[in-house]
Amino acid sequence: MASAAPRPCSHPGCGVLVYDGSGRCPKHPRKTWAKRPAAPKRITGRALQRLRAELFAREPLCRACNAKALVTLATQRDHIIPLEEGGADTDDNIQPLCSACHDAKSKAERARGVRRHWDAYREG
Repeated sequence: MASAAPRPCSHPGCGVLVYDGSGRCPKHPRKTWAKRPAAPKRITGRALQRLRAELFAREPLCRACNAKALVTLATQRDHIIPLEEGGADTDDNIQPLCSACHDAKSKAERARGVRRHWDAYREG
């Protein structure tokens, strides 16, 4: 029976050859994913649809564009401080954004999350 060629461990900086196909040596096992115990509860379904409609009725323009003296219709209900970073799902932490501003903000949040993940990975 043919077997795959040995490969180096996929942990950064480890060059130990792995023969079992797992990609990791016994010293660097993969951590199993588990939902954080303190993960915030997200609003979904009809309740979210109602909150979106109320927000856009109250503030129909993109808050970020409005700050730059641009007039753009808001299409996204956005958390000012992301839930992942400790923000709450309350009205004082919600803002209306257009798709372009929401995408830019989400890209920055994603980059911070990746940095957080890799910082924790290097420490562990």
